[in-house]
Amino acid sequence: MKTFIALTLVAAASAAPAADKPEPAYEPYEPQYAPAPYKPAYKPAYKEPAYEEPPKYEYNYAVADHYSGSDFTQNEARDGYSTNGGYRVALPDGRTQIVTYTVQDGKSGFVADVRYEGEAQYPEEKPAYKAEYKPKYAPVPAYQPAPAYEA
Repeated sequence: MKTFIALTLVAAASAAPAADKPEPAYEPYEPQYAPAPYKPAYKPAYKEPAYEEPPKYEYNYAVADHYSGSDFTQNEARDGYSTNGGYRVALPDGRTQIVTYTVQDGKSGFVADVRYEGEAQYPEEKPAYKAEYKPKYAPVPAYQPAPAYEA
């Protein structure tokens, strides 16, 4: 019976109204701030230029290396959309490829003229030496029975 009374008292004490609890002596902390506005910490290194004038340029170059056989040239000139140029290349078969191209305006497209100088040569390949097979070890003779001697 004593157990029943103790449980009843505990239940009654926990069911007491919340007004009996004291208020906290401090106010809860709530931060009062606004996020900083976004500003990048860097400045872009490159600024796209404003293309107010149409492009105008001209270049050419040439490479000739007789030791390796490299031989080519290129040139091009542009004024706005109007572009013309060409290049020459020594091909491995002995011919020279010559390409000239033009672009009249932004709508006409790329027009190329390709021609070849010389005759294609395909010489028969001859090895510089004849490979000879030499085994590393002498061949082992096959087993032969000893000759029979007559007595």
